[in-house]
Amino acid sequence: MPLPPLVDPAPPLTPAERERYARHVLVPAIGDAGQRRLRAARVLVIGAGGLGSPVLLYLAAAGVGTLGLVDDDAVDLTNLQRQVIHDTAAVGTPKVASAAARVRALNPGVTVTEHAERLTASNAHDLLGGYDLVVDATDNFPTRYVVNDACAALGLPFVWAAIYRTDAQVSLFWKNPPAGADTPGVDLRDIFPAPPDPALVPSCGDAGVLGALCGQVGSMMAIEAVKLLCGVGRPLLGRVLFLDTLATTITELPLRPRADDGTPPASSAGASGEPPVVPEISPRELASLLDAGRAPRLIDVREPAECDLGMLPGATAMPLAGFLADPPDVAPGEEVVVYCKGGVRSARAAKALLARGPARVRSLAGGILAWRDEVDPSLPRY
Repeated sequence: MPLPPLVDPAPPLTPAERERYARHVLVPAIGDAGQRRLRAARVLVIGAGGLGSPVLLYLAAAGVGTLGLVDDDAVDLTNLQRQVIHDTAAVGTPKVASAAARVRALNPGVTVTEHAERLTASNAHDLLGGYDLVVDATDNFPTRYVVNDACAALGLPFVWAAIYRTDAQVSLFWKNPPAGADTPGVDLRDIFPAPPDPALVPSCGDAGVLGALCGQVGSMMAIEAVKLLCGVGRPLLGRVLFLDTLATTITELPLRPRADDGTPPASSAGASGEPPVVPEISPRELASLLDAGRAPRLIDVREPAECDLGMLPGATAMPLAGFLADPPDVAPGEEVVVYCKGGVRSARAAKALLARGPARVRSLAGGILAWRDEVDPSLPRY
């Protein structure tokens, strides 16, 4: 059943608005009242990347009155394969500014509020508090949990999705929906009670992503937003959709509130005797060792497709999952340097080796991207 509309209708549409949104007004589920609700709505989109691009474009085209954009990143050339709100000329500029300019060009009647900052637990309530609905278009787990917990505290619904290569998940979370909802309130912690180890969850920059899938999923998120704002259709509250784009299938999983409060357990780092800090080696220091003929044993823990883009000379490829399942033996006194794309996975791998006993193991600081920037610019940035 539909939930009550999130916003009251704005004043009557102007003649120009009736012409612009005529195809919406003709849809019985939206009509004149629904279009006026869209104009009255305030929606915050967190992330102006692969998912945020179609969400922002379609909500702006739909006539959502106020769109807030949160992102602290700059446009990179590698973004353009999927982040269609940006163009080549925007490379190097803040994503918020690039996206806001595109939204204003598409629909000058939309008020755009730019938040060129990273969403954190300390600023989340201030940023989210002035909006009716949040769309979580982020690409990392820490921010997703900040969004989730802030929305739960503020009583806000939020549309959520996640993409991994050619698969995706989409849902709607609302911890305390209005009376009359036929589904109990749920949030992100009902499906993922605590954030996973970041070393075990590669980003799209590590694993890759099918660009067009971002458009498909972002469009679904925009539709969920319109449904909520207008109070029409059956929302995704209490349901998670799983998309397998290679098989062209969508599977639905019912979601119910967790039995406990889902609070993550306190960190037990260091309790097992593992070192709290993994020793690192800088790219320049490693390059000096290689130049001097004192090459350490190099282990690349990236995925095979990443290794195909380029590896350090003499390195052995051992993807992280296999590395952790069966860590390699290290001879006494042998010097080992583990590396990945940015240093997160290699730190995890190095810690696994160090936990087995004394060893001369270090992680390459900044990973192969730092190596590229400081030593070998011929390697591709991805």
